[in-house]
Amino acid sequence: MRVIRLFAAMALGLSGSLALAADPDQAIRRSLQALQPDLPIQAIAESPMPGVYQVQLAGGRQLYASADGQFLIQGYLFQFKDGQAVNLTEEAQASAVAKEINAVPASEMVVFAPEKPKTHITVFTDTDCGYCQKLHSEVKELNRRGVEVRYMAFPRQGLNSAGAKTLTNVWCAKDRQAAMDKAKAREKVADASCDNPVAKQFAMGQMMGVQGTPAIVLADGHMIPGYQPAPQLAEIALQAGQ
Repeated sequence: MRVIRLFAAMALGLSGSLALAADPDQAIRRSLQALQPDLPIQAIAESPMPGVYQVQLAGGRQLYASADGQFLIQGYLFQFKDGQAVNLTEEAQASAVAKEINAVPASEMVVFAPEKPKTHITVFTDTDCGYCQKLHSEVKELNRRGVEVRYMAFPRQGLNSAGAKTLTNVWCAKDRQAAMDKAKAREKVADASCDNPVAKQFAMGQMMGVQGTPAIVLADGHMIPGYQPAPQLAEIALQAGQ
């Protein structure tokens, strides 16, 4: 991911000429935009750690900076509470991811839902991914346990790949569920075209740090990178949905 490559160092000293401003928001933005003009900054606010500011990027990613914008940290911020280390960065990222995922209309997903769902998972998927196919074979069991499965498109080989074309065919099919069943069974899905969200969902997944499929996002925004057997996944999903 571009942001990760850009901020690979744990701390980066920036030239004072980039950030000589009284307002921390302005100073931090000026420094970051000098490094990457299109960096998708959503918000800058004081972090729980005195003197350190939290920078929220699109997709939930978090960075930390000094008030003058001269120092930048990429990594986890922990707080010790009652003898336990709480990962504040992970919690903030999960909250932001949940907010973004929940803003996606169900009409833009392929949804497999039980009659009375207890919780849901959102799965970034590719149709020719072996573990995606294995997960799909257990969707009925997940539904039986009260877990709604919401699919979003993530063509691993890019938007010009055969996988992207298949995902487009699925999203443009009259019956998306049936088309997804076919695709996951490695059966031919009829060619179709329409105004579809495949590219938008692929970009969203990249912003959130998805690197492979299936990438499973729980209701609380925490992400599970990879396949989990249905009984185990349902238990985790139900706990996250409480």
